[in-house]
Amino acid sequence: MVEKVITLENVSLVEFLGPDNQNIRQLAAAFPGSKIISRGNEIKIQGQTAVISRINEILSALLEHYHQYGQITDKTVSQYLTSADEDQQDRMLAASPDVILFGAKGGVIKAKTANQQRLVDAVLKHDLVFALGPAGTGKTYISVALAVRALKNKEVKKIIISRPVVEAGESLGFLPGDMKEKVDPYLRPIYDALEDMLPPEKFKFYLENKTIEIAPLAYMRGRTLNNAFVLLDEAQNTTPSQLKMFLTRMGPNAKVMVNGDRSQIDLPTKQKSGLIQALDILRDVRDIGFVEMTSEDVVRHRLVKQIVQAYDKFDVQQQQDQANRPVREYRPSYQRRQEEVANHDAGKHPDARREDDGTRALPVNQEQ
Repeated sequence: MVEKVITLENVSLVEFLGPDNQNIRQLAAAFPGSKIISRGNEIKIQGQTAVISRINEILSALLEHYHQYGQITDKTVSQYLTSADEDQQDRMLAASPDVILFGAKGGVIKAKTANQQRLVDAVLKHDLVFALGPAGTGKTYISVALAVRALKNKEVKKIIISRPVVEAGESLGFLPGDMKEKVDPYLRPIYDALEDMLPPEKFKFYLENKTIEIAPLAYMRGRTLNNAFVLLDEAQNTTPSQLKMFLTRMGPNAKVMVNGDRSQIDLPTKQKSGLIQALDILRDVRDIGFVEMTSEDVVRHRLVKQIVQAYDKFDVQQQQDQANRPVREYRPSYQRRQEEVANHDAGKHPDARREDDGTRALPVNQEQ
């Protein structure tokens, strides 16, 4: 364990240390593996070398703040602690290029599979990327992490995340509340991901000043999305006109991601998916990235991978059955209708006319 002593000069101890040394106690609580002891105008720090270095940086910043403003509060200490954590994360990110981001609780967020890493690389290389794959492959989570990283690195000025508001195979009927309360349940996965990656206060601040926008797809019409990281999630549930509208919102210095799962289309049966059409139309356009994920990229519960594989096998079997089904002889509809009427009449009327074989007696004229 290393020890360092800092001497405070030209400082009012009460104003700098706080009542009953509360500022120093707050600083010590942020580094539980070390000891910070205040005696007179000296502060003694004991701990590992790297930790002592970080504490010394924070104390130096607090001293500069005190000499400039003449006061240190618990809120000031909290702000400098947060700033120091972000600086430390930036240094760690620079040293670990495979790490996308550090979460709000310090967890490391990075690609866990080869295709997830391909997605990260594609976003760095292309301004428009389509990410396709089954549920649980991390499309949304990785995309949101990339958006937050771009914002923190000042590559963009805002994050815009959207989803089409489509019910997943069931009708929920009338939903109470204002517009935000009605659509928030559809956007909940986005909120969950952002809450994992940003401290609550900062997330709330970003939402209030529109640095982060989370809105239904219908709200995108008429806008030009510039200097922004834009994510469209659940794109398989867009119509062709909706997806074309979204893609043409792209402004200068924008990064756009389109995520979708072709096996989970919740549109009405006769409605074509805009994602399926866009893949056919844009497949050969240069400078657009396409990343296809599979069941091998599923990072949820181990059973999810087996469930996805079982459904894939079932779909393949159905396609084979349809291909092997015998083709019925084509007959014009009017001909089929005539045959149905003839069969119907012949079956229902015992004395229905049969083909004359020359032996049937002629009808007797009863008139006199």
